[in-house]
Amino acid sequence: MAIPSILKAAVVALAVATGAPVFAQGTPINTAAFDALVAQGPVADAATVASNKWASKIKQAGTLRLGGTQTSNLFSLLNEKDGKIRGFDAGLAQLLTRYILGDGTRYQFTQVTSSTREQVLVNDQVDMVLATYSITPARAEKISFAGPYYTSQAGVLVKANNKAIQSYSDLAGKKTATQAGSTGPAILAQFAPKAIVQEFQTHQEALDALRQGRVDAYVTDYTLLLNVLSLGTGDAHLAGAPFGPQDPYGIGLPKGSDGVAFVNAFLKKIEADGTWAKLWTVTIGQRTGSTNVPAPPPLP
Repeated sequence: MAIPSILKAAVVALAVATGAPVFAQGTPINTAAFDALVAQGPVADAATVASNKWASKIKQAGTLRLGGTQTSNLFSLLNEKDGKIRGFDAGLAQLLTRYILGDGTRYQFTQVTSSTREQVLVNDQVDMVLATYSITPARAEKISFAGPYYTSQAGVLVKANNKAIQSYSDLAGKKTATQAGSTGPAILAQFAPKAIVQEFQTHQEALDALRQGRVDAYVTDYTLLLNVLSLGTGDAHLAGAPFGPQDPYGIGLPKGSDGVAFVNAFLKKIEADGTWAKLWTVTIGQRTGSTNVPAPPPLP
């Protein structure tokens, strides 16, 4: 959908006022650049894989069992034309698959939601979960996390014509959507305790509720809300700047797995050789008009 110039100007003005990036609305991912980056990713030597039980199991199976999503425009989106999943999370998963198996396409995909991510690991249905997965103490009681590989905060999304909500401080008495099983409910309890919270199982359900007017606002990870704006529909905007504690994204692994050390070593490698920055640029930077590559968070 083409966006009227007046709306583009409004988006730019909002971004300047709130400190948010100016968005290149509706910019599709450069599929050729993404695929080439994955195809050129590093490959671990046989000794490195053999020295790790988690990686050796994947190597022996010949397939990495991945828990992820395919509806996140910037992080992990299915292209129905070629059947491939692309985005920042998808790229990391495919680069790690290549690192272990020599081929980034050798993964078996399982769709997960905020409410099922721990369970698929506990039940040994997947080898890892890579899905904008916030590291929290409660989750770390059930599973182990590699990373963090990215950080975010919370954000507030409202309909484009909503002028009453300028930030999270305006959510008192407002119907506010968030995702069940995410960090959203706890953040709202702390920063907007008088909001009328409605929990939805998926990002899309919460977004639909906002667009249909069943809720006044949607609070979730700021980076997930960038997905909405990057689609270029122009029917929503961010109310205020990101808020709340830094939200570290981790890679979920089975509890006690030695895969944590293996994956962290992989992350350090792709951060040092520039692959992480190139992936961010292709999947997020070029599509949101952001030219300043963020520094990846420190790894243990």
